Amino acid sequence: MAPPPAPALDTLTLAAAGTTVEIVPALGGKIARLHLAGRDWLWTSDVLERRAPEPSLADDDAASYVERADTGGYDECLPTVGACRVPDAVAGFGGVTLPDHGELWSQEGATERVRGADGAPSALTRWSGRRLPYAFTRTVTVTDDGAVRMEYALTSTGDAPLPFLWSAHPLLPLTPDTRLELPVAARVRVWAQHGIDLGGPGAEHRWPMVRVRSAPGGHDAERVRAMTDRFGPPELDLTRPARLGDGAACKLFLDLPRPTAGKLRLAVEQGAARLEVAVDAGEVPHLGLWINAGGWTPFAGARPYRNLAFEPCIGAGDTLDAALGAWRSAAWLAPGATRRWTLVWRGRRRPVGD
Repeated sequence: MAPPPAPALDTLTLAAAGTTVEIVPALGGKIARLHLAGRDWLWTSDVLERRAPEPSLADDDAASYVERADTGGYDECLPTVGACRVPDAVAGFGGVTLPDHGELWSQEGATERVRGADGAPSALTRWSGRRLPYAFTRTVTVTDDGAVRMEYALTSTGDAPLPFLWSAHPLLPLTPDTRLELPVAARVRVWAQHGIDLGGPGAEHRWPMVRVRSAPGGHDAERVRAMTDRFGPPELDLTRPARLGDGAACKLFLDLPRPTAGKLRLAVEQGAARLEVAVDAGEVPHLGLWINAGGWTPFAGARPYRNLAFEPCIGAGDTLDAALGAWRSAAWLAPGATRRWTLVWRGRRRPVGD
């Protein structure tokens, strides 16, 4: 018997200048809708239904985000992305177990309307650490020109230096015409690969080219192997991420260069629409890319997803233990200190032929 449909969840909506943002507090403060430049950008799962997690889930170290809450939209991941155990050498927190995709998605993100600059529609969401001591806030404002400004603040509330990773986690559909505009020659490192060989975890490339040692099965795989034997690994341009090939998926991290002036603008284009995010690489030094071209699903025997995670993040590698170890990218906060950062999302329509 099929489970009963999920009850409707309260949603807080911000709208101005043709832009709409919908926030669902009960789903960990998930942004369920990001409508910019005349389109909804966020992918929505047709496998998992959006249901408020039961309260006990927030204390379950083994809780699986991908099996319970990977419904699409835009989540926040803190203090890790992948499930892990904090290394014993970390004073005060050694041995702490952190769940899949962090500990925000499984608790309610208390959200209230606040007054933005010049009366712009704005909402403040608050979370508290359960396994590590911190207070985290996100203020979302839709400005009078239709941009979506997200201001973050993380405060350490403990007595020992606090290590952490943070990642925005917006999921977009992966379409044949999806195009990425990212800093050319930025260092790319492989975190995970499925159905394709990009050199394995830790392998380094330079954006947008990655060396492909083997590709998804069939004739193409044999052709790639033959070319590799003769000429070395061929290169693939991931400006068009769907070129990864049907049946492949990978998680990559880019090191964002610090521009000499202004902020970096990272962009995704689909059809005649463009989504940009402006970041200060001194605040947000990495970008995670999850490209799933039908190469992965958490459910055995199920149809794999086709989606793209476009993730400004602090720290590289998906797990805090790896970031504290070989990846050497974890961030730290002194007791009582606060770290702040900002993302600004904008959409625009591209003229045909642009």
